[in-house]
Amino acid sequence: MLNTDARKNQDTSVKLDMSIKPDTSPPEPPACSVASLWTPDVGSGDALWQQLHARLVQLLQAGHWQAGQALPSERDLAQQLKVSRITVKRCYDELRRQGWLSRGSGRGGSTVQHPTTRVQGSLGRLKGFTEEMRELGKTPSTRILRLKVVRERTIASVFGRPSGAPFLHLVRLRCGDDVPMTRENAWYDLTLAPALADWNGQGSAYDLLRTRCGLELTGAQQTVEAVLSTEEEAQEFGLSEVLPCLLFKRRTRALVQGGGQDALVEYVEGLFRGDVYVYQMPLSV
Repeated sequence: MLNTDARKNQDTSVKLDMSIKPDTSPPEPPACSVASLWTPDVGSGDALWQQLHARLVQLLQAGHWQAGQALPSERDLAQQLKVSRITVKRCYDELRRQGWLSRGSGRGGSTVQHPTTRVQGSLGRLKGFTEEMRELGKTPSTRILRLKVVRERTIASVFGRPSGAPFLHLVRLRCGDDVPMTRENAWYDLTLAPALADWNGQGSAYDLLRTRCGLELTGAQQTVEAVLSTEEEAQEFGLSEVLPCLLFKRRTRALVQGGGQDALVEYVEGLFRGDVYVYQMPLSV
């Protein structure tokens, strides 16, 4: 399997940069910001953590804290509210699960973020990101990170081409409704699809392979594995920390004109955010 980045050598324990840097993080809210806005209701049928969770969601929806602002640590908030740390932990865990908070660097601390609706994609049919977003009622958009014609021996060997064969290397961030969802790292065989050499990287590659290049796609082989994003990839997604992702590696083949055989035309590694994407697949009995 092609190793296109340092992910295979990545330490999944996630090493943090401990060098001293200027503190540009948003200031923590005053100690009384939560304690003064919530009082436990001992007569309620809901557990304390559920009451606290409901109140914090109200405050978050009302914009009491801005995205990127830090909330008190679990221990500090428990002391302010005079409740157990378990109560605060269960509340914070639920807020993280719902996408309101991301884990901060402090002990049990959290950073406010805007929740993102999870996308339920389907597997089993070859289709591009553009088509999938439109099927889900979202507006697709693209930010180009790299677009260059390259000649690389390692890539050529993947496609079974001579070492000097040209390929279009395209790295792009794909968004749905302006939310970054996946990072594509793709190569296209310009020997088989020379018309892609002047492509600007926008829109669907599969549409262009069919219409501009006149190729008939015959199918693809795809693998899926769970990985952690790199720090650089997390920053490209607009996140402050690494996160679990789904790494799709796909080899797409197209019919060679006049040859009656198919050949590899695309190799792509798509990194999909684990907090956004949920894939479903129908199973027969």
